[in-house]
Amino acid sequence: MDLMNALPTLSATEITTDRLRLRKAHDADIDGLIELQTDPQVRAHLGGPRPRSVVEQYFDGNGISAIAGKPGTYVIADKETDRFIGTLVLDRRSADLPGHVTKEGRELELTYLLRRGSWGTGLAFEAATGMLRAAASELPDQPVLVVTRTANERSLKLATRLGFQRMGTFEAHDAEQTLAVADLHSFKARSPIS
Repeated sequence: MDLMNALPTLSATEITTDRLRLRKAHDADIDGLIELQTDPQVRAHLGGPRPRSVVEQYFDGNGISAIAGKPGTYVIADKETDRFIGTLVLDRRSADLPGHVTKEGRELELTYLLRRGSWGTGLAFEAATGMLRAAASELPDQPVLVVTRTANERSLKLATRLGFQRMGTFEAHDAEQTLAVADLHSFKARSPIS
C-alpha cells in the first residue's frame, strides 16, 4: 500500500494552543464560513469573493457536514469563547494540480483562511504551528507544501515565518503561484502542546 494513501492526513479531532482551539466545524460556524467565502479582502488572492447566495445555497444543501467530516479540516476558534476565527486544512494536494516536490504528487498541503479582524495578530502562525506539530507527532516525515499567489505577500511571510522554503513559481488560476515546502518533522515540538 502506498504510504501517501495509507496516511492521508492528520486524524486528531481537536488541537489546542495557548489562545486557540482547532476543532471540527459545527452549525454555529456557518455564518463565519459564509463570511470567509464572500469577503472581498479575504478572497482577494483566491479568485475573488463568491456570491453570498451561492455559498448559502451550498450550505443549505450540504450542511456543515460538507466541511466537518473531512479529515485534516479544522475551524480555528478562540480557546475561551469558541468564537469562529477561520479555517485551517492539512490535506493532500491533488496530483492533477501543478506545484509538487515529489514525482507522485499528493503531498500534504497546508491552507488557511482567517477573518479579516484576526489578521496581524499571530493567530494564523499559532494555529498552523499547533496543527503541524500535531501532524509531526502522528505522521511519518514527509514534505508539506504551501501554495499561494506570489502577490499574496502576507501569506508568503507567514510561510517563511513557519519555516517553509520557497521552491519556485508556476502559473495557475491566471496568476503566478509560489510553491514553498518544509519537512513535516521540522515541526516536532520539544514539549507537548498545551
